[in-house]
Amino acid sequence: MRNVIKSAIANIGVMFKQLQVKQFFAVVLVGFLLLTTNIAGMDRGQALTNKVEQLTDQNNSDRPKTVGEWNKEARQTEDAPLERVKRIGKESAEAVKDFGGMYADTAEKTTPDLDNNMR
Repeated sequence: MRNVIKSAIANIGVMFKQLQVKQFFAVVLVGFLLLTTNIAGMDRGQALTNKVEQLTDQNNSDRPKTVGEWNKEARQTEDAPLERVKRIGKESAEAVKDFGGMYADTAEKTTPDLDNNMR
């Protein structure tokens, strides 16, 4: 009977060594922390989502914004390749204009910091 208990304890010890208990508990702890902080941070997550939606809605261009809109436009111009090329050119020009406006704004915001660092 003692041999059976000793071999069972030895087998359990070998299993714990194989599972690498420290790493397992570390993963469980990190998972627990991530889940609990996510629940506590839902309000911040929702606020961030609302902010992103506001920023994307500021762009009032006629360009499609979602994959569904791109696919719808592609179906509309499926039989008219010339019309499709015209739309692509127009939308590309709008995209470059939007990007240029964003670049100028970013440059203005970061230039004072650059001037302060140079002094």
